[in-house]
Amino acid sequence: MTNSPSRPETPALDIYDNVWDSIHYWVETAPDLPAITQNGETWSYGRLGRAVESTAAFLRAQDVGAGDRVLLVMENSVAAVAGMLAAMKLGAWAIPLNARLSDREIDEIRKHATPRVTLYTAAISKDAAAQGIRHGATTAPSLEAIGATFAPAEGIVHPEPGFGPMRDRVAALIYTSGTTGAPKGVMLTHGNLLFIAGRSSQARQMSPADKVYAVLPISHVFGLASVFLGNMYRGSHLFLVSRFVPAEAARALAEEGITAFHGVPAMFSHLAGLAASTGTPLVAPKLRYMSAGGSPLDLTLKQRIERMLGVALNNGYGLTESSPTVCMTQIDDPREDDTVGTLLPGVQVRIVDHRGNDLSPGAVGEMWVKGGLVMKGYYRDPARTAEVLTPDLWLKTGDFARMEADGSLYIVGRLKELIIRSGFNVYPAEVEGVITSHPDISMAVVVGRSRDGNEEVVAFVQPIPGRTVTEEALAGFVAERLAPYKRPEQYLIRDTLPATPTGKILRHKLQQEALTL
Repeated sequence: MTNSPSRPETPALDIYDNVWDSIHYWVETAPDLPAITQNGETWSYGRLGRAVESTAAFLRAQDVGAGDRVLLVMENSVAAVAGMLAAMKLGAWAIPLNARLSDREIDEIRKHATPRVTLYTAAISKDAAAQGIRHGATTAPSLEAIGATFAPAEGIVHPEPGFGPMRDRVAALIYTSGTTGAPKGVMLTHGNLLFIAGRSSQARQMSPADKVYAVLPISHVFGLASVFLGNMYRGSHLFLVSRFVPAEAARALAEEGITAFHGVPAMFSHLAGLAASTGTPLVAPKLRYMSAGGSPLDLTLKQRIERMLGVALNNGYGLTESSPTVCMTQIDDPREDDTVGTLLPGVQVRIVDHRGNDLSPGAVGEMWVKGGLVMKGYYRDPARTAEVLTPDLWLKTGDFARMEADGSLYIVGRLKELIIRSGFNVYPAEVEGVITSHPDISMAVVVGRSRDGNEEVVAFVQPIPGRTVTEEALAGFVAERLAPYKRPEQYLIRDTLPATPTGKILRHKLQQEALTL
């Protein structure tokens, strides 16, 4: 008997113990429901379920069990989805890594994580295939259906002991700083991921009728918890895309019946730039929900995209250590300002001063977060864990924020990005917002530079493709809108700004460049 996609009831919150169980619900109740489309091929939930079972059997034959680590060198693909779910099903830790990381980054993380098995999404990604070849990966009949290869462990590995309920055990290990220093693995539990998957999909009112343009890398926590798991928690249909190409994204929005699109601000900026440079407006006739995350959303960009598509661009805030979503704007309460919305149900927040004392509504301080979304800690790094997690499990985010009396949250900037100029605090996000309000500017990044016992403000600027702007024109524009101490000392105009595979600007690289000028 064929199950109708409209028959299964929407699952409630906090009813599952293992991440796989939340997807298996749809495998059992609606196996014919479309789950994933990639490169024109659609996999039903039933077919995906069989792929997960087959991959889990393969991993089990490689002695993968509870507490083992399974590394995935990957780009968005059925292989990545099936591999992660199979590992989680067995109680192993899934470690998703973007295949476009450098050899050094991948090797350092592999050495730190000591996986029992490494999977490579070779069929969909030339970079993953190349990493597999470098590591001596081979094929296996049970992995051919999903397009993956594998390499066994290097040396002796030991599973991590598991204690307590499955919800409290680690499901995924997300590395956040392999590009800037020693690898830092964030341990996220099944409960953490399910907390976000359930609440974020509920807030977006997702259903099996939705078609989601899933281009955010699911190797990143936003793509993993909020896009992949969050939407499949509600039986939605993912259009998995391995790499963001503005023209292809615009085509899909216009022609594929996409109802939901999640991106980082840089993706929306590229779409706006494409429309401006080609003179062809963006069209998305079925789109009902879109959101930005991963980095600050500039108000000018938000307004530009909303005018183009006629749909609110929802904002939110989170970090890897909080799985990631702390708050988001609500679909039935569109906002015209730059708020990151209100707290997800079950999340607590404190805004504190440098001594950890609570501040009154409207005051700016560091945001601390608590609830079922907070990580277990950093893998094999109790010292750094203690720096950000208090004994009573408040997570120190390192972000300046303020909360208004109505519960709306606003992110002011990061503690470590704060520029102190002549004794005054300069928040880069504020200066960036003014610069990008210029009609010819696509993106801007503002950093501090030490000079003669003080700090200077330096701006890196990317114009809209096909347009030009001079330093003098920008300086005049900004001078009319910012106090003198906030104005950049120097404007550095670039065709493109360096970014991670997720589209997040590599601020630290620009910081280093500014120091050499």
